[in-house]
Amino acid sequence: MRSHELRTGHVEQDHTPEAIRARLARGPDRSTLRDFVYGAVDGIVTTFAVVAGVAGAGLATRVVLILGIANLAADGFSMAVSNFLGARSEDERRRRYRREEEQHIATVPAGEREEVRQLLSEWGLDDGQLDTVTDAVTADRDRWVRFMMRLEHGFSSSGPSPGRAALATFVAFVTVGGIPLGPFLVDAVLDTGSALFAWSAALAALAFFGVGTGKALVVSGNWWRSGLETVLIGGAAAALAYVVGAGLGGLA
Repeated sequence: MRSHELRTGHVEQDHTPEAIRARLARGPDRSTLRDFVYGAVDGIVTTFAVVAGVAGAGLATRVVLILGIANLAADGFSMAVSNFLGARSEDERRRRYRREEEQHIATVPAGEREEVRQLLSEWGLDDGQLDTVTDAVTADRDRWVRFMMRLEHGFSSSGPSPGRAALATFVAFVTVGGIPLGPFLVDAVLDTGSALFAWSAALAALAFFGVGTGKALVVSGNWWRSGLETVLIGGAAAALAYVVGAGLGGLA
């Protein structure tokens, strides 16, 4: 009961006129959660796939480290660059559509006004309300363009920074993706030499579960279901790599 009251009080504080004004002034949250989860999951999958493939082929520990570290550096950088280029391309696409809308409004304002009216008609407004709201939207050129960008083309006012997206992907790939290599790094220093693959598999499963749980907590989802889903997806990729490694082991 007390927890519910605290949550209700917090929601009420966030919806005072002052709080709303401050929140809207900050603009939309440019979250890099998607980029971090993307990098983390792919990092664990590809790195543990290396571990599983090498283990399946029965190769030496040093091969795991060489291939695993090379994978972290090369694949992490490749994914970061790909994410950067993808985010920048989307930003360029957003700017192109904005230029086109500005040109259309200047060239055929009556046609663009009709587009606004038809988009607004989906909100269930009557004719009088449609005219009033259409007049309000089209009275300001910048507001008109932003309206068309959002409702006609589905663009938010701004997207995530390509640099931040790339950095989040790379950091997640290298740090989280390196977890399955932990037992092999320890063995290289201390020469433990026991159950390295089992320890790596356990750490990979924990890392998968942690990423899925963390994602769910951020988006207020079901934490155990998200964690289990991530473990199953990653485990399937690792199992495939192990089978392929075992099948090709005779060629090593």
